[in-house]
Formats: sequence, structure tokens, C-alpha cells
Amino acid sequence: MAALAQPIATGWQAGGGRRAARLAGHAWDRSAERSLDPEQILVERCLAGEESAWEQLAKTYTRRVYGLCYRFTGNDGHAQDLTQEVFLRIFKNLKSFRAGEGSLNTWLTRLTRNLLIDHYRRTKSDRVTDSIEDQLPGLEEAQSVFTRADGLLAGREAGELLQEGLKRLSPELREAVILRDIEEMEYREIARILNVPEGTVKSRLNRGRSELARVLRRFKVSI
Repeated sequence: MAALAQPIATGWQAGGGRRAARLAGHAWDRSAERSLDPEQILVERCLAGEESAWEQLAKTYTRRVYGLCYRFTGNDGHAQDLTQEVFLRIFKNLKSFRAGEGSLNTWLTRLTRNLLIDHYRRTKSDRVTDSIEDQLPGLEEAQSVFTRADGLLAGREAGELLQEGLKRLSPELREAVILRDIEEMEYREIARILNVPEGTVKSRLNRGRSELARVLRRFKVSI
């Protein structure tokens, strides 16, 4: 993953920091650190044009962003390209981050998710389904089929089966399972990222877990 982070950091070193400083319009005041949380400090340092801060942001979040892209697309090449595109969007839009509206991780995940949906619509690699709310008007939260999707399986072959199973889910079910059971995010965080009520998140997650379990049973995977 270090190889993926390097071109991102290099791009910022080539002039990104200076541009960010102009966008911010001020140098980072070290005395302000006492009143800010670590994420906000990192953001402010980036916007002030500190190259080391951009490098830190890339190293901290590249693996997570790549993981989301890979889980969603199932293709290493696509995931690497999309990761690069995500960080370009981060560079252009970091000034819009507001600490009071959620964590930096939530903001980055929402940005990544929006790009993945754009990618999905461009490629049309899967069939668009009706909304889950229409299909499952009375669905209530059921017992989890499993505690954590990655925990179902072990080893490289099993991981590949899990990825194949995720690919068989519709995009909205896939992202719910990835964010909750693989990324282990809270319902409220996922609701904020997807811009839907928590109840909708739970409905999608239940449906996604059920569908994934059915697919894995076809693969003769014990759950």
C-alpha cells in the first residue's frame, strides 16, 4: 500500500501544499492546536500548505480508501485508480470539511462512497435495482447472520469467495455490508455517509447479510 500512497504524496509535494496554502489564505498558527482535536489540526496543517501534513493524511487513510474501493469494485486496478481519484477530490475539497459535522473518517468515507457511485453509474457493471424501501416495506432488524463479514472466512481462497459474494450484491446492499460488517462503522455514521435514516441502513444491512449468506452457502461456505 506504500507504493500506492507514494504518488499521492508526491503529487502534493509537487505544488499541492502551496496551492492549499493559497486556498486557506493563512499560515497555520501553532498556538491554535490547543483548542482543536487531532483531525482538525491535521486538516488545518494541510490547508496551510504543510507538505508533511499532506503526507501524513495520505499515509493514514490510503489503506482504508483503497479497501473501500476494492471491496466495492472487486478489481485491484480499478481500486488503485479510484483511490488516486479520491485523494484528488480530497485535495480539492478538504476546505469544506467541518469537524462539528462528523469525523474526518466519516467525511472521507462519504467522499469515497460518492465517487464509487459515480464510477458505478459510468460503468454500469451491475444491474440497477429498485429501492430497498419499496421491496421491503415491513422489514425489521433481524438477528445478525454473522458478527463480521470478514470473520466468516479465513485464508486467501476464502477471502476471494467473500469478495465474489459481495460482487453479487446490489450496490446499496454491498455498501451497507462493507461499511457496517467490514469497516465496523456505527449506524449513525453510515446513515450520515449514505444520507438515509438509520432505519434504512438497518434494512439494507439485514437484506445484504441475508443475500450474502445465501451466496456463500452456494459456495458451500459454512456460516
